[in-house]
Amino acid sequence: MLIEILPQTAFIFMLIFARIGTLFMVLPAFSERGVPVRVRLAIALTTSLMMYPLVSEQFAQVPSTLYGALAAMGKEIVVALLIGLSIKLVTSALQIAATTIAFQLGLSFAMGPDMSTGGQTVTLGTFMSVLAVTLIFVTDLHYVMIAAMYDSYELFPVNEMPPIGDIAQFASETVAGAFLVGTKIAAPFIVYGLLFYFGLGLLSRLMPQLQVFFIAMPANIGIGLLLFMILCTTLMTWYLGHLEEVLGRFIAS
Repeated sequence: MLIEILPQTAFIFMLIFARIGTLFMVLPAFSERGVPVRVRLAIALTTSLMMYPLVSEQFAQVPSTLYGALAAMGKEIVVALLIGLSIKLVTSALQIAATTIAFQLGLSFAMGPDMSTGGQTVTLGTFMSVLAVTLIFVTDLHYVMIAAMYDSYELFPVNEMPPIGDIAQFASETVAGAFLVGTKIAAPFIVYGLLFYFGLGLLSRLMPQLQVFFIAMPANIGIGLLLFMILCTTLMTWYLGHLEEVLGRFIAS
């Protein structure tokens, strides 16, 4: 009897790990390159073990053929990728905002590593990404992500095909929302840039003998960084609120 139960138990656990592990590889904060792969793997295995007694009842019909087993495994991975990448799109809001802010402050030439893609981005974007990851864990939003993982089995049952159309619509709405939030975060600096360069133009007209551009760049950077320091809390609150709203759509009511 035990010999018959063990293979089925192991296969069900592998199906759970396929979805949970894939989600941990693509979700914000957990998927950052600064998080070691071994740490992500350990967290995914631990979470899968905790999920097993909660969702194993959905796996009543275990495929009896190799083709069926591979198809079930592939379906779980695809569902996790669709969910995780849709949520991951939220992080583009920070990159949009950081690039716009850096351009307004004259810091677009200062480049640094991108934690999400491993490429290059503005240094301000690197700082905001690190700050966002820190705040996700400080504000316990990672627990909301784990709750969304559990509720994904109710929204996307094991024995049903995922609604590709609904997920595609959600992804497009997430991209639109990311652009909206990114523009909202950068809006104070866009207004500041317009006022600063308008004042600079008036000053150059009133005092033609003054080399305004020699004082413009350091003044622009200094005032802009001071403004960023004052508004940083509010800006990150907007971002975290948007991320929580997106995650809430995967929480079964």
